Amino acid sequence: MTDVLAISLQSMQQDMARLERTSMNMANATTPGYKREVASSLPMNTGGFADAMRGAGVSRHGAQADVSGGAAAAGMLLIQTDARPGTLKSTGQSLDVALTTPGFFEISTEAGLAYTRQGSWQLDARGRLVTAQGNPVMGKGGEIVLTRPNPVIDAAGQVFESKPGAGVEATPVAQLKVVQFDNAKDFRRLGDGLMNTDQAPTQLADGDVQLRQGFLENSNVSSMQEMVQLIQSMRHFESMQRVALGYDEMIGGAVRKLGDLS
Repeated sequence: MTDVLAISLQSMQQDMARLERTSMNMANATTPGYKREVASSLPMNTGGFADAMRGAGVSRHGAQADVSGGAAAAGMLLIQTDARPGTLKSTGQSLDVALTTPGFFEISTEAGLAYTRQGSWQLDARGRLVTAQGNPVMGKGGEIVLTRPNPVIDAAGQVFESKPGAGVEATPVAQLKVVQFDNAKDFRRLGDGLMNTDQAPTQLADGDVQLRQGFLENSNVSSMQEMVQLIQSMRHFESMQRVALGYDEMIGGAVRKLGDLS
């Protein structure tokens, strides 16, 4: 009978986790390059209430070192990244770049390499192409260093700039590094639009890369879809709460009747 409590407990915890993911998606609905997170339920184990209490929680399957196969079978949530591309918006800024094909830009951080589809960049004091947080954007030959703030970036990611005294002809100085992964859903979020993964990246060939300079990729979050998910999760949580309270009242009534008979 305690399985009723186990089911309602895990359902409410999963609903709370869904609400958290939905809220994060809605908060980033206008963040360039943001990819929404999708939560789905994994099967509940058959160990009963005690195991459910120990195993209840949320798992990013394959993305945390402490997540085991047993945890994945404990009725937890599977959190994955929705890698579908967003629409493009024009900014007219020469250092704004959007990917129109699958793939990610490679970024160097203090913690190692990270990946993003957020192409809103700037130049630092050393002339390096960096993110808004100052992390260098990687090219095929390493960090990209420019002497002027208005380069030309072609569809394959080649970066051109006119050297002083070289006339109007632009000279290629670097090429953006765009990589792809076998499973684009399995990422850890680092904040500031950055993600990483244990997978080894594959560098895309020039013919497989399509960039748009002066554009940014919108978030792939649909506010209407997230609102529906929010309402569904809240209603389901309330239903499971009523189940738990009703079961508790039933057990309490049974105990009182047994006391009257003794």
